[in-house]
Amino acid sequence: MNTPAKRLLFWTPRIICLLFAAFISLFALDVFEENHGFWNTLLALSLHLIPTAILLLILATSWRWEWVGALIFPALGLFYIIHFWKRFGWPTFAMIAGPLFLLGGLFLVGWLKRTEIRAKN
Repeated sequence: MNTPAKRLLFWTPRIICLLFAAFISLFALDVFEENHGFWNTLLALSLHLIPTAILLLILATSWRWEWVGALIFPALGLFYIIHFWKRFGWPTFAMIAGPLFLLGGLFLVGWLKRTEIRAKN
């Protein structure tokens, strides 16, 4: 495997996860439309950012051990679909669970090819 392919295989799931965490964080901005005062808004914002913190914690673990991301990201996607099955339509599932399944697949490929990716040429 050549060096650009190794870099692409290593960095793609990590960058996608960071972008997905930023996307999920955008949903927390709705707390500023409610006029609840500083401390209540801060509390609401911190509660809305829990999913982002979970994603970043999983990413930090998956950065070193790709198999963790290969297992947990698809599990989160499946959990999301099961938990919100009657509440949303398929476009919502595609936007939220789709990237989680993609991340799981990319981390799985990274885990299966880890010896080639981390080998020094």
